[in-house]
Amino acid sequence: MTYGILMAGGIGSRFWPRSREAYPKQFLNVFGSTSLLQQTFARIEPLIPAARNYVVTHERYTALTNRQLPHVHVLAEPISRNTAPCIAFAAIVLRAQDKDATMVVLPADHQIHDEYQFRAVLEVAIEKAQAPGTLVTIGIKPSYAATGYGYIQYDGPTSERVRAYPVKTFAEKPNLATAERFLDSGDFLWNSGIFVWRADTILEKMKQHLPGIFEAFEKAASALGTPQEGEAIKAAYLRSTRISVDYGVMERAKNVHVVPGAFGWNDIGDWRAVYDLSQKNNHGNVLHNQVIVHDAGRCMVHGGSRLVVLVGTHDLLVVDTDDALLICHRENAQQVKNVVEYLHARQLTEFV
Repeated sequence: MTYGILMAGGIGSRFWPRSREAYPKQFLNVFGSTSLLQQTFARIEPLIPAARNYVVTHERYTALTNRQLPHVHVLAEPISRNTAPCIAFAAIVLRAQDKDATMVVLPADHQIHDEYQFRAVLEVAIEKAQAPGTLVTIGIKPSYAATGYGYIQYDGPTSERVRAYPVKTFAEKPNLATAERFLDSGDFLWNSGIFVWRADTILEKMKQHLPGIFEAFEKAASALGTPQEGEAIKAAYLRSTRISVDYGVMERAKNVHVVPGAFGWNDIGDWRAVYDLSQKNNHGNVLHNQVIVHDAGRCMVHGGSRLVVLVGTHDLLVVDTDDALLICHRENAQQVKNVVEYLHARQLTEFV
């Protein structure tokens, strides 16, 4: 059977000051009246029912996850160790209850416009992932030379039919000139970070490429469903290195395939992405709550409980909360995470 694994353990530091350690980005209503996590679940529920969906998140967010998605299973991580240990944890849980389990692994903070086409792509990936030893990822057909995404080069003639292609190589986030070459070549896709594979397959690949993580969670597997489970999982995380599944497995493994998709995908990584995806007024502004602008254009303001006024400003991101105010140029949105690092360094944890 097929299971959904929603990865929701990050703190969303680029979404400060709205995203905080106590209430991070994936639980916020960034677009619409439901959270990014709830939207991720809703778009796969027609394909994978609630009873077969799991959210992997930090243990501090267990109650919050249960409030937002009361009908799904929650796997609580004792500490954050990036995506490889997260996926290993989910894989041993699924393998224990279903030896033929197939995992659809999704970050909980993406936006997708054409959900019907998205599910059609997933169905092709799920079918491909049944082949022994096969890892499958979803690639996004690029619409511009993006420098904020990793890339996947695939092998084979393109086709209008949705199908899986062998992966030739993975590429890290490029500079603009390299991204333009990728776009011109026609055989590069954005790396979405969405994966499909059998639980036993990904564990076997980890045994080959991440033996320390595999051994840690294989040891913990015998404690699943017992009173010792919590301590066993904690020990597995403490023994595991902090590494992504992309770098630890996907870039090293053989028999990796990609299914290209064009379904209006966006990685909501920072406030600039929110501006880009939001409906704008005649002056290019995106305004929420009590906001007055005069001679201001191409700005986004997420107001809080007080009035925000912009005069003679352009290309700004303004996010106001009860205890913190962010003002930055749209082009510097990625640097917001540096503010969070600064706050930690100065022990200003009440603002984190």
